[in-house]
Amino acid sequence: MRGRSLAAALALAFGATTLTVFVLVGSFLYVALEKQIKAQDNLDIVLAARHARRLAEELESAQSIRDHSERLTSVVLGNEALSMEVFDPDGKRAIEHNIAGALAVPDAASGAATIAALPPLTRVAATTRITEADIGDWTSRNGAPIRGIFTDARLRNGDTASLLVARNMSDRWLLLDRYRDKLTLAGVAGVVLAMLLGYLLIRAALRPLRDMAASASLVTVNRLDTRIAVARVPSELEALVAALNAMLERVEQGFQRLSRFTADLAHDMRTPLSNMRGAAEVALARPRSVDEYEALLASNLEECDRLSRMIESVLFLARAEHPQFVKQLRAFDAGQELTHIAEYFEGIADDANVRLRVSGTAAVTADLELFRRAVSNLLANAIRYTPPGGEIVLDASESADAVRVSVENPGQPIPAEHLERIFDRFYRVDPSRSSLPSAGLSQGSTGSTGLGLAIVRAIMELHGGSVHAESDARGTRFVLRFARVG
Repeated sequence: MRGRSLAAALALAFGATTLTVFVLVGSFLYVALEKQIKAQDNLDIVLAARHARRLAEELESAQSIRDHSERLTSVVLGNEALSMEVFDPDGKRAIEHNIAGALAVPDAASGAATIAALPPLTRVAATTRITEADIGDWTSRNGAPIRGIFTDARLRNGDTASLLVARNMSDRWLLLDRYRDKLTLAGVAGVVLAMLLGYLLIRAALRPLRDMAASASLVTVNRLDTRIAVARVPSELEALVAALNAMLERVEQGFQRLSRFTADLAHDMRTPLSNMRGAAEVALARPRSVDEYEALLASNLEECDRLSRMIESVLFLARAEHPQFVKQLRAFDAGQELTHIAEYFEGIADDANVRLRVSGTAAVTADLELFRRAVSNLLANAIRYTPPGGEIVLDASESADAVRVSVENPGQPIPAEHLERIFDRFYRVDPSRSSLPSAGLSQGSTGSTGLGLAIVRAIMELHGGSVHAESDARGTRFVLRFARVG
C-alpha cells in the first residue's frame, strides 16, 4: 500500500493554515468596517438631530414649523438615506422628508400620521443632550432596517414639538454583504492558490530527499563504498546525510570484517583438519604399531582441543557483541587477582624459564571471571614470546578517573603498523601470515586460534574500558584501562 504523499500533506496543512489566517483576518476586517460605518452613521444621526432641534427651538409656534419646513429639512438634504419627520404639539405630522417606506403610519380615520403611529421609541427630552446612546433601531413598514433618534424640541412660545431623524441602513447592509462576499471569494481563491504554490514549493524543497534516495539506491553488496552526496543538501538535512553516510561506513567496515573473519576462520580451521587428515592417511598407508596409533590419536586429540578452543572463543565473541550480554560486576582488589593469576601460571612460566612479578594494588569494579580471562590471555601471550630468563611484570595502578592493569614482557618489539591491528580476530604476525618474522606476538591462551587478543578487546568494550599495546626496544606492554565507578 502506497503511503501518503508528504508534499500533499504539507500542502493541505499549509492550505488549512492559510484558510485559518484568511478567516481571522477577513473577520477582523469585516467587523472593523462594520464598526467604522456604524460609528460614522451614528455621528451623522446625532449631529443631524442636534442641528434640527436647535433650528426648531428658534421657531415661534407650530405654524412656524410648517412655514419654515425647508429650513428644518435642510439638515438631512444631500444624504438620500437620511429622513426626517416633525410633529407639532398636537402630535400630528407637520413636516416629512424622504420617508419612503413610511416611518409613521397614517391614521385610518383621519388619514394623518401621528406620533402614536411611530414604533415604540425612547424620546429624548428637550433639555437633555443628544448622544449616540439615544439612537434606536427598528424596521420600517417595507422591512428596511432603520436607525434614528426621536427627540423633543421646545418652541419659543413654550409648546413642545417632536422630531424624528432616521437613517435607512439598507445600503450599509448591502455594502457589508458585498464586502463579505468579496472577502469569501478572495479567501477561497487565496487558499487554492496557496495550496497549489505550497505543493510546488514543497516538492522542490523535497528534491534533496529524492536525490538522497537515488544515491542510497546505488548502494549494493558490491558497492558498499558508495556514499550519499552532500553537495546540495540543505543544512537541515546535513545531520541526516552525515548519519546515513556514517551508517554506510559502519556497514562497509562490518562487512569487510565479516569477510576477513570468514576467510581467516576457514583458513585456521582448515589447518588442524588438514593435520588430522594427513596424519590419518600416513598411519593408514601401512600397518603401524600400537604406540604409533596411540601417538596418532594423541595428535588428533590435540587438534580437536584446538578446534574446540577456537569454537568456544568464536561463540564468546558472538555473545559479547550481543547488547544483552550479562555481566556480574563486583568490586575487588586488582593486585590480589593478579597474584592469583600469576600463581596459576607459575608452572607454565617455570617450564619456559620465565619469572613472574606482581606489583601495585588498585580497587576495580568489573566482572571477575571476565577480568581473569582477559589477564590470563595477556599473560599466556607474554609467556609464549618472552625469551628464557626474562621477567614478566603484572602491575595494577589507579588514578582519579581510571584503573590501569598492565602485562609487560621483554622481547622483540612489534612494529607500529601492527599495534592496532593485533586486536583484530585471527590477526597474527608470524612467518605463515606475514613477512615479519616472529615478533613476540600471539593471541593468548587460545593457542594458535588467533582470537585471544580479540577476546581481550571485547571484554574491555563490555566494561566500557579500553586496551592498547605499547612496544619498544625494552619489550611489549599491554594495558587494560577500566573507568572508575562512583
